[in-house]
Amino acid sequence: MTVRSPLDRLRDGVRTVARIARWEVSRSVGVVDRRTAALGVVALLLAGAVGGAAVASGGVALDRDVYRIGVAPDSPYHEVVRGTPALAARPPDVGSLGRGVEMVVGDGRFYVADSRKGEAALSTFRRAVRRHNLDAMSEEANVSAAFPVVVTLQYADRGRGPGPAGATGGTGTGTGTGTGTGTGDGAADVDASTSGSDGDGSGGAGDGAGDGSAAGLDADGTGSSDGSLGVPLLGSSGLFGGGTSGSPADISPPFPFGALVLAFLFFIPMNFVIQPYGSSILDERINRRGELLLVAPISPSAIVAGKTLPYLAALVGLTVVISLAIGGGVTSVAAVAPIAALYLAATFVGGMFARSFKELTFVTVTVSVFLTSYAFVPAIFTNVTPIALISPLTLVVHDLQGTGVTAAQYAFSTGPFYVGSAVLFLLGVGVYREEDMFTQRPVPLKFLDALNSRISGRRSMAVLSVLSIPFVFIAELLTIAVLFVLPVDVSIPLLLLVVAGVEEVAKSVHVYAGFRDEFAGRRTARTALVLGSLSGIGFFLGEKLTAVVQFVGLPDLALGQAAFTPVGVGSGVALGLLLFAPLVLHAATTSIAALGATRSREWYLAALVPAILLHTAYNLAVVSTLG
Repeated sequence: MTVRSPLDRLRDGVRTVARIARWEVSRSVGVVDRRTAALGVVALLLAGAVGGAAVASGGVALDRDVYRIGVAPDSPYHEVVRGTPALAARPPDVGSLGRGVEMVVGDGRFYVADSRKGEAALSTFRRAVRRHNLDAMSEEANVSAAFPVVVTLQYADRGRGPGPAGATGGTGTGTGTGTGTGTGDGAADVDASTSGSDGDGSGGAGDGAGDGSAAGLDADGTGSSDGSLGVPLLGSSGLFGGGTSGSPADISPPFPFGALVLAFLFFIPMNFVIQPYGSSILDERINRRGELLLVAPISPSAIVAGKTLPYLAALVGLTVVISLAIGGGVTSVAAVAPIAALYLAATFVGGMFARSFKELTFVTVTVSVFLTSYAFVPAIFTNVTPIALISPLTLVVHDLQGTGVTAAQYAFSTGPFYVGSAVLFLLGVGVYREEDMFTQRPVPLKFLDALNSRISGRRSMAVLSVLSIPFVFIAELLTIAVLFVLPVDVSIPLLLLVVAGVEEVAKSVHVYAGFRDEFAGRRTARTALVLGSLSGIGFFLGEKLTAVVQFVGLPDLALGQAAFTPVGVGSGVALGLLLFAPLVLHAATTSIAALGATRSREWYLAALVPAILLHTAYNLAVVSTLG
């Protein structure tokens, strides 16, 4: 008998995966007709056009031609109206005021419709005139004469530097008639008067403000000087937000709108690629077409790896191309790759659970909407708060803005995506077998089957609880991002309730699945208490992995403190209680749900209610105690 070395077995496995991947490529290319390929090319061209427009114009004008201004072609204001996307030029007919136009410029006067839209049109027109005057002055050879005041904002962490709040605000430097002051609350205030030719005869004056509530930039704009991993406040001109240096009117809050538009281009090919991938998985289950692969001497994991590899390679390749096209680098590719992996993993599970292509379409659309929301909602706050690091797209924005990303920031943003992808593939492979692939069972029952495929004794309860941590983490972080804009008095109680609900379901759903199969013959209170305690202990140990949030500044936020309460608070008895109280809580609440799971689904759902309420009450007590 020949004994094969591990290296030989590895080589055989790689060859098998590569052979299945080549077969999947030839099969997928054969089923794509010309019409589908043409639609894909058109969609990609449209995406390129959107990205090109964002780069060329500094953003997408969502308010184009909203306000109609009556102005003669020979009027000096005609050029202002034509150069402003939100304004549309119309003939200067005062009689059409309020019916066809919101504002008319004529005879040296301004006629405004008596409506809220007319007032908004006037405000937009004034800003456009001011911007036009500033652009004209910027072309003057004597810059100091055109702009006697120059402001430079430097953002600093509130926890460092001088000032009542422990922060250095913006600094202003000026010549001529302007003065600049820096205040401890992170704002730079400027009082200056400039000359201009606004419609009302007054010059344009501006002031700049910078919020130092999050970790900030050093003088060189590279990051915190103490090596902390907080999100810096970024600001640049043009496509990536407001400027931080120049005349007072040039200073505006930084917002990465253009960078987010460009980052969205990464999602377009994902939505195209997951469609044939999901169809390929489901197609193997129709009319038992995948039975030949199942009876072959190949492991299910090798089959899944071979079928997934071409699509993952295609997404990575497209990501590289898009990154090069929009000016990104390795950071952008590394940030988007785990998103692509989670897209494929969720689609694979959907393909294994769905009973028809209609059901698969619903699953893929749900996956796309959820992951897109998760990626974009937090990234909106890139320049405001550490909450943005929840999303890997924040790393893309940093890369496009030319700022660095630390290893801890990368791990925090992408870690849940990597681990979540692995867990989803693990669950999907668990039902890649004849008794599950070719049966018409509802999606919830398929999910329970996937959990049961990984249950092989009591210890499995603790392992599955640990594996649920990435999804709990993602759900809680997304909840923080959604509730971030609400008042703290409202958001914190809601957050604590959602956190309790998510965690109780994650800790107990596999216990319920176990009582349907592995432990079906042992539906006793004693078994429920044992399994519930083991699941709670596993979740407690896995929960400690969330300590990485300490390195990115989330505990500095009220919601971060509520969701991820630091353990290292207090000393002696208080520290011991904070350390072991969560262990007792998780074991007790999961045992309550497990007792209901021993009877039926209805009893399990009913038992979740007191478990969630007890967990919420504990969270409220801890948050109140810690202030």
